[in-house]
Amino acid sequence: MQFRITPHSAAAPPADALQLLWERLGAGWGEVSFVKMGPQIEARTGQDAPVSMTSDERAEIGRRAVLRVLQEVCEGAPELSPDWYAVSSEL
Repeated sequence: MQFRITPHSAAAPPADALQLLWERLGAGWGEVSFVKMGPQIEARTGQDAPVSMTSDERAEIGRRAVLRVLQEVCEGAPELSPDWYAVSSEL
């Protein structure tokens, strides 16, 4: 599944928040790969959810995987906050 990482409007991130995140993310973390696309970062999960799940359920599993990576990256980088980023599915 594909997801979009953008600045979270309610958190008032710095102007370079996505660039700072991209510098820490690189191309991939385990089952999640990343590509910088203009004003956003695209994430793709390689996890296969059961076909019996609805697309919303599969999207939520993938979104949580992306959020786990963001949390891990931000914990290792004091200049970043996971609250600065929003993750939405590209259904």
